[in-house]
Amino acid sequence: MDDQFADMDANLKGLLDRQIAEIEAQIKRTIISDDEMFQTAEILRSVSATGSVTVAMLIAEMPEPGQITGEQAAALTGLAPIAHDSGALRGKRAIAGGRRSLRHVMFQAALVASHHNPILKTFAQRLQTAGKPHKVIATAVARKLVTIANALCKSRQKWASQQD
Repeated sequence: MDDQFADMDANLKGLLDRQIAEIEAQIKRTIISDDEMFQTAEILRSVSATGSVTVAMLIAEMPEPGQITGEQAAALTGLAPIAHDSGALRGKRAIAGGRRSLRHVMFQAALVASHHNPILKTFAQRLQTAGKPHKVIATAVARKLVTIANALCKSRQKWASQQD
């Protein structure tokens, strides 16, 4: 009985792996087929900590990069701090709204960036030294990553190698 379940698991895993590979290939073909999308992907890939999933999600979920401000890009991804103020009452700032699936991918990219991207690593360490909680640091790095990606797309320039 256990062998039967193991075989079913192996078959299902194989099927899912093939389907994922085909979808990834289709995404790659779609990006390559459009010159502007391909150039945008190359710009986004130039930033340390942005892998193929992050690039594909940024292109799919935020087709506006370079056409909006950094603040708007952060708001679209749900990484902008929203004030909960009323009159004289000053509430706590929190992130909200935006494109949730993109925000989740940006959090993953932020975790990688805070360890491997020299500029963002320094930024994250400065926040950590200031005593900020881990989630606040991850959110700040993710927001900065979106802002950088947007600025690079606006200028149509790749991440400068002297920053790496």
